[in-house]
Amino acid sequence: MSPAGCSHVNGYKVDNWKQNLRVIYQCFVWSGTAETRRRKVLQSGAGWPELAKSCICHMCGAHLNRLHSCLYCVFFGCFTKKHIHEHARNKRHNLAIDLLYGGIYCFVCQDYIYDKDMEQIAKEEQRKAWKLQGIGEKYTTWEPTKRELELLRHNPKRRKITTNCTIGLRGLINLGNTCFMNCIVQALTHTPLLRDFFLSDRHKCEMQSNSCLVCEMSQLFQEFYSGHRSPHIPFRLLHLVWTHARHLAGYEQQDAHEFLIAALDVLHRHCKGDTIRDDNGKKANNPNHCNCIIDQIFTGGLQSDVTCQVCHGVSTTIDPFWDISLDLPGSSTPFWPLSPGGDGSTVNGESHLSGSTTLTDCLRRFTRPEHLGSSAKIKCGGCHSYQESTKQLTMKKLPIVACFHLKRFEHSAKLRRKITTYVSFPLELDMTPFMASSKESRMNGQYQQTVDVLNNDNKYSLFAVVNHQGTLESGHYTSFIRQHKDQWFKCDDAIITKASIKDVLDSEGYLLFYHKQFLEYE
Repeated sequence: MSPAGCSHVNGYKVDNWKQNLRVIYQCFVWSGTAETRRRKVLQSGAGWPELAKSCICHMCGAHLNRLHSCLYCVFFGCFTKKHIHEHARNKRHNLAIDLLYGGIYCFVCQDYIYDKDMEQIAKEEQRKAWKLQGIGEKYTTWEPTKRELELLRHNPKRRKITTNCTIGLRGLINLGNTCFMNCIVQALTHTPLLRDFFLSDRHKCEMQSNSCLVCEMSQLFQEFYSGHRSPHIPFRLLHLVWTHARHLAGYEQQDAHEFLIAALDVLHRHCKGDTIRDDNGKKANNPNHCNCIIDQIFTGGLQSDVTCQVCHGVSTTIDPFWDISLDLPGSSTPFWPLSPGGDGSTVNGESHLSGSTTLTDCLRRFTRPEHLGSSAKIKCGGCHSYQESTKQLTMKKLPIVACFHLKRFEHSAKLRRKITTYVSFPLELDMTPFMASSKESRMNGQYQQTVDVLNNDNKYSLFAVVNHQGTLESGHYTSFIRQHKDQWFKCDDAIITKASIKDVLDSEGYLLFYHKQFLEYE
């Protein structure tokens, strides 16, 4: 596409093109559910026939697969299956609109295009839709004023983000045994979607007093990405954590995992003003029924299937989770199974040498069926009596960021110790074998564990590792964070040094942070 824009738009801009485009945005793009679309079409009186009363592909009947609408006639077609492409080729209708996001696609340019007039119509109709739905003005992108454009013209220098750029890297002063907090802050500030949220000023604070942890995190992100190199002193963050999570108050060494969960909980509670509901006013479609930025990124759904050993009836529950805690070999809990014995085989990119334990082993153990025994009988709804049963955990819904907690600290009435078993973990992780859908496929005899290069929905990349050195009584937390692709740094309070991938993968590992490689937009 030329810098001047798409020339094929001019052929569309004839007669009542503006009104026609407004009708499409009103009825099919910003209208929400299929039921709302049908109702709006029937009430619009715009001359659209009964054929268009529901948004489905006119060739295959699907309502997903990136549905697009032709701008020249009443035709809906799948983009993924190229039904809209076939229509454009046969009818020579070169422009179509994405019914989910409102983008205009040109089949001649083979790209989504920008047109100032069309963009203005899209924004106007979007604001009208928000007002009709009673949800007010959502976040809109920043557009420079004339004064700002003038300033940009007179100040042409720009900060370039290169592969060697260190912006975003900043040490944190230890305020007295606060290394547990510093390493979690480093992991959170290098979580891509969380960074994008805070740096785009998305938080709308509804708290009366000056005690909002989300506001402080927003300020923290500004400090990290300001370009300053001197270590930051997070005294206000520490004060707010003490205020809202009193069990962490004081100068004793705390558990980094406990701090992570407490921080996410407080951030979740303070994000209430940022919660976005769907077009029907309902809460988000995730296991925590919340659409704040914390739940969008960190919340997954854990499925628990309890099977009666007599009638084989299954009772299923789904619970939200922010992290997965995994047992390790060497703990008082029996560990099984280990990986197929030391033959050098590779699963999830992890080599199994001399019987070493891998993250995949820990996940296999976490998702294996567990016999509950005679001392933990449950009342079966089918038998109407107490029966022995088995319980199995699987992943129903994966979060964008998956955090794995390796249970290195063992506390019991007789024993308090740290488990130092080495667990190898991969740079890339495929969670498909541990999904509830994979279990159902295996039960139906349809599951095949093959390497599917096209199915990336459940694949993750490592971006942060928190480590603990020392003993249970006296220890120190550090973290590794990924700055750019394959560029890692070690964060030890105020000191930040470059690290190799080998340094990261050879580390003991306490908290492992993985980010989804591909995101599904809802």
